[in-house]
Amino acid sequence: MKRTLKELSPGERGRIKTITGNGSIRRRIVDMGLVPGTDLIMERYAPLGDPVEIKSQGFHLSLRKEEADTIILE
Repeated sequence: MKRTLKELSPGERGRIKTITGNGSIRRRIVDMGLVPGTDLIMERYAPLGDPVEIKSQGFHLSLRKEEADTIILE
C-alpha cells in the first residue's frame, strides 16, 4: 500500500520513496530539493485544505495537494 504526502496528518513525519509526477511538476519538486530519501514533516494544511505546508531540511515549503499526491512515502 502506497502512502502519499497528501495523506499525512499535521505533525507526522515521512521519508520520500519516489516521485510519480511527470514533466514540469516532477522537475519543480526535485528542484526544491525533495528527492528520494529526504525526510520531511507535515506542518499544516491551509484553512481550505490547499496548499499544504511541509518542513524539510530546515526550510518550509508549500505544495498544492495535486503535487503532494505525486510524492510517495516509505
